[in-house]
Amino acid sequence: MGAKEMKICLIGTVASSTLNFRKTFIELLIQEGHEVYVFATDYSEKTSAAIKALGAEPVSYQLNRGGLNPFADITSTIQLKNKIKTIAPDIVFSYFAKPVIFGTLAAKLAKVPRIVGMLEGLGYAFTPEPPHKKESFKKKLVRAVQIFLYKISFRYLDRIIFLNPDDPVDLLEKHKIKVKDVKILGGIGVDLEKFKPTPPSLDPIRFLFIGRLLAEKGIFEFLKAAEIVKQQHPEVEFIVLGAIDKDNPSSLSQNDLEYYKQANIITHPGHVDNVQAWIEKSSVFVLPSYREGVPCSTQEAMACGRTVITTDVPGCRQTVKDGVNGILIPSYSANELSEKIDFLINNPSMIIYFSEKSRIFAEEYFDAKTQNQKLFKFILKS
Repeated sequence: MGAKEMKICLIGTVASSTLNFRKTFIELLIQEGHEVYVFATDYSEKTSAAIKALGAEPVSYQLNRGGLNPFADITSTIQLKNKIKTIAPDIVFSYFAKPVIFGTLAAKLAKVPRIVGMLEGLGYAFTPEPPHKKESFKKKLVRAVQIFLYKISFRYLDRIIFLNPDDPVDLLEKHKIKVKDVKILGGIGVDLEKFKPTPPSLDPIRFLFIGRLLAEKGIFEFLKAAEIVKQQHPEVEFIVLGAIDKDNPSSLSQNDLEYYKQANIITHPGHVDNVQAWIEKSSVFVLPSYREGVPCSTQEAMACGRTVITTDVPGCRQTVKDGVNGILIPSYSANELSEKIDFLINNPSMIIYFSEKSRIFAEEYFDAKTQNQKLFKFILKS
């Protein structure tokens, strides 16, 4: 193995997510002559074959994804350490909260020379609740445990990568977590050759929401705003892509979803695989989220040349220059959102203007090729 060629372990969670969001990055590593081992918790024959087709090696491992079971976590970490030790990699790169914690500890136990982690957002435990809602005891507990585990594991990282500049402030500085080195990546990026710009629909005007149907994604504000706007503009369409998460206490209920569908306020095709086709049929992309890393859905919408309405919160504000490629609104405000939607309906020329700027912005900041090269440097170089 030449000096440049290295063994690199990528540790994530589910295989489908790795294939969706790490595919072009894995291709880049292979292209550069590195041996790549991709760890996931749920390989099937199909996903395992897809990883092999990229030229990488799939590795199954166990991770107690939810819950707080220290014995399961210790067992998983020891098993993971043994798998890493067998490979003897030069670098371990983990992403998502639990893999960063336990992947880092396992890599340290396996004496890996370089360990890098990436948090693509702080997640549910660090996302603020709306002013009228009290934070649950469970959420406070999960956050406290996460901070404790970050404090233990982060000291062994050679570098931690965040997507936006707010996350390291709200996590590391606020909770006094020590790390050797911090880098800000920006968005993961989008394949600009796949997501091409198309003219936005103006007859009818369609507003599109993509995401899990959870309070923190802003689904309630989107639905309420749609209900308000529909009274004045029954011809305008509101489309919701995404599934209900029955196990999540902040999820939209099936009853509420049925109400909005029956009242003809929204169209809900559910979870779809052809997201791009739905973006192309839309006019404006809306994400009233309470907090993000840097949302991939918004980057894809921008690459297709879509106006964006999103909240002025960490992660979301990185995707919109207010009044240039879209509109920033305060979080938790269905009224404010309905006013901005109404403004765009009454000024369709602004939809065209913002759309053109969105694509330019995507090319400048969210080209997957550029972002993958940047991530590659962050992982490899001290």
